[in-house]
Amino acid sequence: MTSKNNVETNKNQNFPIVGIGASAGGLDAFKEFFSGMPNDSKTGMAFVLIQHLAPDHKSVLTDIIQRHTKMEVKEVTDGMVVEPDCTYIIPPKYDMTFKDGSLHLKNPSSPRGHRTPIDIFFRSLADAKAEYAICVILSGTGSDGTLGLRAIKGQGGMAMVQNPKTAKYDGMPINALKTGLVDYELEPAAMLEELCSYTEHAFGLLGSAESKETNLDDKKVLKKIFLILRNHTGHDFSYYKKTTILRRIQLRMSVQQINTIVKYYKYLQQSPEEVGKFFQSLLIGVTSFFRDQKAFDILKKEVIFQLFAKNQEEGNLRIWVPGCSTGEEAYSLAILLDECQEEFKQKFNIQIFATDIDANAIQSARRGIFPATIADDISAKRLSHFFNFDEVNKKYKIKKRIREMVIFSEQNLTEDPPFSCLDLISCRNLLIYMNRELQEKVISLFRYALEPGAFLFLGSSETLGEANNYFETISSKWKIYQLKKDN
Repeated sequence: MTSKNNVETNKNQNFPIVGIGASAGGLDAFKEFFSGMPNDSKTGMAFVLIQHLAPDHKSVLTDIIQRHTKMEVKEVTDGMVVEPDCTYIIPPKYDMTFKDGSLHLKNPSSPRGHRTPIDIFFRSLADAKAEYAICVILSGTGSDGTLGLRAIKGQGGMAMVQNPKTAKYDGMPINALKTGLVDYELEPAAMLEELCSYTEHAFGLLGSAESKETNLDDKKVLKKIFLILRNHTGHDFSYYKKTTILRRIQLRMSVQQINTIVKYYKYLQQSPEEVGKFFQSLLIGVTSFFRDQKAFDILKKEVIFQLFAKNQEEGNLRIWVPGCSTGEEAYSLAILLDECQEEFKQKFNIQIFATDIDANAIQSARRGIFPATIADDISAKRLSHFFNFDEVNKKYKIKKRIREMVIFSEQNLTEDPPFSCLDLISCRNLLIYMNRELQEKVISLFRYALEPGAFLFLGSSETLGEANNYFETISSKWKIYQLKKDN
């Protein structure tokens, strides 16, 4: 039994945790990975191995990995505290999460054959460790790990994937690479050396973002970096939070083994490819279907039915989802509205305008194709009712009637004209990346885009700021507001 004091001590230790996921062909890949371990096994990292195992299969992975490293290798028990320079192995029959410095086992909620233990662990690691989270995806079929990789990148972590040509089964590596978010593509034997170099750079730089912001020379360089971005992409990031921007710069510096922001600026001048990768790192958002299900429950009860009643005669609804990323939020709203129409016994003309600055994300959203691992976020009933499953490629495709409710387009929220006469705006977890001045500008824009009595849905850590007097609060916890009719 782990004592509370040990957990508290561990929580305060900022060391990287490397989640390593594999499926078919994973055993050889794991052995190759650990063959690159330094002789003294002192890396400053903890390693957590998640492999697809049959429930009735006795795992021998702990014994096998122990032969390839001097580190202590442990099969996980519930509540086990994670410490640096140790390796932890998921036991059969369980899913596993990381929280408060410890590993937690739980019985799988998905049936055999549809389990996604890698995504489940990676997503919990992203939430708990942010930029100290690292994911590695090795050999395997399917797409487990892809959503978790996106979550880790969204929190500022790092992603490493096995070169598909070296994998016995290339499905998992290929699906991970398709995200465009992978920092390193390597054969397993080369990964540990690169990990050690990365962490040496990254965690000497992390934690200094605030002090860097007050450094006059770095401020000047940052302005020059913003100018390069604007010239290459047409987008101005100078009003986004400096701490967020600096952390993303530090990540790219660590990947490229660059020690100073001045040197990174010079590298950007010489490498359009790196400008593109840096730009993509700024666009990553954490998204999923029905994120915060309770928020959607409140939205249905307090907002959707009220909108239906109000617009019953005209039969029209106009909704805007700015910062829609790859479409999960917009499609979640479309699904919810479709369900509510059935309950309300009336068909509405629903238009959902979903926009994002990221052209690649918009293209992906338009396709409406998602990995099988979205089953972690969507009920079986909704999956069967609103998606078609491709058995060959193991992917879900949104059904045509839901797809046609959403109009996707590339748009810069802060510079392009907004939509108007809107009944609802859902803009969740975008304002957190902006400084106060830009937040106020965007909220003001939303205020004039909404019809009197219409609704605004924000992320759980976002606020209205100075515009609070113009809105009534529907849910303070889930940040749902209604624009006052006398606005």
